[in-house]
Amino acid sequence: MKKLILFDLDGTLLDTLEDLSAAVNHALELRGLPMHTVDEYRRMVGHGVRNLVQQALPSGAGEDMVDAALADFIAYYQAHIDVYTRPYPGIPELLGDLHKCGVQMAVASNKFQEGTEYLIHRFFPEIGFVAILGNRPGYPLKPDPEIVQEVLRRAGVTPLDALLVGDSPTDMRTAANGGIEALAVTWGYRSAGELAGNHLIHSVRELRTELLY
Repeated sequence: MKKLILFDLDGTLLDTLEDLSAAVNHALELRGLPMHTVDEYRRMVGHGVRNLVQQALPSGAGEDMVDAALADFIAYYQAHIDVYTRPYPGIPELLGDLHKCGVQMAVASNKFQEGTEYLIHRFFPEIGFVAILGNRPGYPLKPDPEIVQEVLRRAGVTPLDALLVGDSPTDMRTAANGGIEALAVTWGYRSAGELAGNHLIHSVRELRTELLY
């Protein structure tokens, strides 16, 4: 059993896709621009909200348009952040059991910091995470290993005793760059094919076995 588990947020602990999609489409609709489906957004998420908005805008959109659309996205998303968002079935119970077993846990996300903190406290209020880290000014996004290194320092744990759970190739590269093991869950926003070559986990029950036994 590992001493420290780092969890990605979107697509790993929480299904946030519908709320993210609605917020970006709101920003597009304000500008009379074509909107996208939830499935189309599935391919865009995972690299921070600025990147998400930029991908949703027409090709060649200038920085001023990206900035303005991002501001509208954030305003809408913060007001509607948990309309559809829910934990994946079995995740709250798994986190509770890890907590009871004394396993340290952290969140390592590319979602903006305020949104990351809000959703964790909203859906997992009884879990004492050693760190809740999102996209913060002055800090690089995943797959840069700095977020892993910061969590390890806070937890006082060596890389050998830590493991990252995520749903994307970005998460897998983050773990590799940080020198820790990783598990790739297939219930999130990337297909099993995109995660090929990693240790795949197809259900929360399977994840429970990997983390607790």
